[in-house]
Amino acid sequence: MNHEIIVAGKPALKYAKDGTAEYLKRLTRYGKYKLTHIKDGSSQDVSERLYKASEGSIRIVMDERGASLTTTKLTELYNKWEMRGVKKVTFLIGASDGHTQELRDQADLVLSLSALTLQHELALVVLLEQVYRIATIKRGEPYHRV
Repeated sequence: MNHEIIVAGKPALKYAKDGTAEYLKRLTRYGKYKLTHIKDGSSQDVSERLYKASEGSIRIVMDERGASLTTTKLTELYNKWEMRGVKKVTFLIGASDGHTQELRDQADLVLSLSALTLQHELALVVLLEQVYRIATIKRGEPYHRV
């Protein structure tokens, strides 16, 4: 299964650049993982671009109002999608104003990393770490400890 994370804007803070680069490097051993940056803008404009850019994939909208899943539950969802023959999963991180209700309604899953509102660059690093964690679980590697 292919994976893409589409995010509005590029990380500017050093920790976010370093963390993003580190997890993308680690993920190269586990399959196809792509990070795509789109131009930041209004919630409406960014949500429309995210929707178009994620056509043909499972859309996971990152939003603090979304479902709060454990890593194990998210891994189980991944396994179900693979069993159904899903070819691509796309995570969407929107503009600083958040996503439109329309995009949330069109998502296959609205997922929360935390009940707290996270700064976009931090959310990207946390998401990449969780995607990496899922990849190691699926491979049976000891990174994730229960």
